[in-house]
Formats: sequence, C-alpha cells, structure tokens
Amino acid sequence: MRLLIVRHAIAVPHGTPEIPEDERPLTPRGTRRFREAARGLARICGRPDVLLTSPLVRARQTADLAAAAWGKVKVTEEPALAGGSFEKIAGAVDAHQGKKLVALFGHEPDVSIVLARLLGTTASERLTFKKGAAALVDVPGHMAQGGALIWYLPPRVLRSVK
Repeated sequence: MRLLIVRHAIAVPHGTPEIPEDERPLTPRGTRRFREAARGLARICGRPDVLLTSPLVRARQTADLAAAAWGKVKVTEEPALAGGSFEKIAGAVDAHQGKKLVALFGHEPDVSIVLARLLGTTASERLTFKKGAAALVDVPGHMAQGGALIWYLPPRVLRSVK
C-alpha cells in the first residue's frame, strides 16, 4: 500500500487562554492555506481508500478539508493518531492491508516518528513536518517492516500545484 502522512494545518497556538489543548481549531489563515494545499494534494495524489485522522479538532478539520478536495472520502477518527505509539498507529494502518492508498492526518512529533520508523531511522527530528506538509511512502508489507519515501512536500509546494 501507499501511505500518505499529513500534519495538521496552522492552528490556534498552544497555550491560548480558554482553549483546551485538544480543542485548538485551525486559524482562518490555516484553513485558507490548507484548502489551497488540499487542492494541490488532490491533484498529485489519488483519492485515498481510507482516510484516518486524529480526533483532535485541528487534525479533524485538516482531514475534512482534504476530504472535500478529493470528494467522496469518508473521514474516520483514529484515537492512536492523537499521541499513540508507533506500534498503535501501525496497528491502525495495518488493519487496512490490501488498500492501495491510506491517508493519515496527525500531529508532531507523531507524524515525524512514523515517517522516521518507516524509513529505518529513529532520527525523527531531521524529518520534522511543517504544518500542512505531506509525505507519501510505499509500504509493501506491514509498517513495522518499513517503507520507501516517494515524496515529501511542504505546504507551500502543495499550494503551488495547479
């Protein structure tokens, strides 16, 4: 399968008074910019068979924007994407073996850790995702067996795809 890994778009800053961490929404700028990035993502990456997202507001909103750009994609919340271990995230993704494309929408450092482990390293700090960035990885077997990076695109590149 191919695994599309996406970090949520620009959200209200951590520590904003009166907004609990798990409820931080996307900012208007984050929504606007990721809507453009989602259009680019839809142009270069086919519609996913499965779209998994963290249940936290900012990731869910990002996933919903991407689903709208693809059209006819059901968004499924996956609790492991809200701070779960690599093993839990891998279990959630591996449950969809046989699908061509699985997309997951999550948070840092989780998305970087997942990408690093798939590429056979633990140096996730070198693979940090910008908000709204995406990576596509070929995963021929189970996630624990690793994969090969096809591409990594920052959000400004996704926004420029016409």
